[in-house]
Amino acid sequence: MMLEHVLALSAYLFSVGLYGLITSRNMVRALVRQLKGAIFSIFVIAIAAAEAAIGLAIVSSIYRNRKSTRINQSNLLNK
Repeated sequence: MMLEHVLALSAYLFSVGLYGLITSRNMVRALVRQLKGAIFSIFVIAIAAAEAAIGLAIVSSIYRNRKSTRINQSNLLNK
């Protein structure tokens, strides 16, 4: 993909976000107005919490096995 296409896509996404910010000051309020928006926002929050929990579990597992969380000190591919 050429650089011009990436820049055009990013400008488009930025303008859509800016339009959303201008039309609705509070995005959570805009999502909760309808039942589908409330379900979607709760789903997004649940997915974000699950991702954080999985990341913490991976880091604690690496620390338990290697006694260090420094990436340059541990090579996970060699056992």
